[in-house]
Amino acid sequence: MTKTLKKTLPIILSLLGVALFTFIAAKAGIHPVMEALGKVGVGGFFLLVLVQIVIDIGLGIAWKSSVPQIGFLRLTAARLVRDAAGACLPFSQLGGMVLGVRATLAGRSAQAVDGEDLHWPEGVAANLVDITTEVLGQIAFILVAILCLVGHQGAARFIWPLMGGMVLLSLGIAGFIWTQHRGGSMVRKAAMFFGRHIAADWRESLIGNTEIFQVRLESLWSRPDRIMMGALSHFVCWVGGAAATWIALTLLGAHVGFLSALAIEGVVCGIMSAGFLVPAALGVQEAAYVALGLIFGIDSQISLSLSLLRRGRDILIGIPVLLGWQLVEMSRLRKQSAPVPPREKTVTSVLKKTKTSVMSGSVKKDVSANRDTEDKDDAAFATAPRVL
Repeated sequence: MTKTLKKTLPIILSLLGVALFTFIAAKAGIHPVMEALGKVGVGGFFLLVLVQIVIDIGLGIAWKSSVPQIGFLRLTAARLVRDAAGACLPFSQLGGMVLGVRATLAGRSAQAVDGEDLHWPEGVAANLVDITTEVLGQIAFILVAILCLVGHQGAARFIWPLMGGMVLLSLGIAGFIWTQHRGGSMVRKAAMFFGRHIAADWRESLIGNTEIFQVRLESLWSRPDRIMMGALSHFVCWVGGAAATWIALTLLGAHVGFLSALAIEGVVCGIMSAGFLVPAALGVQEAAYVALGLIFGIDSQISLSLSLLRRGRDILIGIPVLLGWQLVEMSRLRKQSAPVPPREKTVTSVLKKTKTSVMSGSVKKDVSANRDTEDKDDAAFATAPRVL
């Protein structure tokens, strides 16, 4: 039943999103939308793309602020992959997060700033901290947007549901932070549960490195000043997204103030966060823009055009990013599958045999001396591979 639901739920939500998008497009009319998009022009569209690239660089800076151990370029590229997966692929935001972890470890030599190799504990910990700081910045941004929404006719139907959603989101992020701080045993139990459903090699890596993962999390959370800087940087990026919306509305011919654009973008982000399970927020984004636009006197055709501009911008940035990431992954796979020269094979074989014999003798001594106190689970953890 659970497996069937996991497979069918994204399909059902996608179909509902397509139906909602089609309904909104039919109500707005194709020709008025095309006329509004024509006002933007190619130059205006590439201006919006350029603004988004600047925001993406800011998101890399925000991630670097809270995770200084990993290089800026690697974090920025991983963030681009994470966003591109959510915008261009039929995944929910959760699927984009999983690909973001993979992208954090991409490349032939995935290393931290100090030269240490990066493995899944570092990748997952870095992404969790970045997601947490982003949500903290988003909560502050949505609260500011709600304040900008106060006083407008018809705004009450959005304000109170959003306030309730912010309370729930704040409680949820507080529990999420607590889990990252104190949830070592919970993480280990979750790893044990998921480990039963994956391959044996991955199971050893997942279960055996949960304590390393917890150490990485605690190391990142030991600097609250960096966490706050990351959240503040994300808040600035959210405001930059509102500036992009204001520029797009101006190009479309809707003359609204910056605070109105901030209110629209903040409430839309809140609605899209509530519908995070819908792949690419299809239909949800369009409905949110149209509904918010009506409060500020913006025609539905312009609001729908704004949503289409956002999707076109994300696709133009996301497709090359995903293709580049795939090339990096293919290059790494070719290197891993490349045949080893005969001489290197001989040397490697001798080294392995020597290492095995030395370790075997050491293990025999340890077993004879400490047979009653040896813990098999700890031994499995100590020898578990770290690469998924």
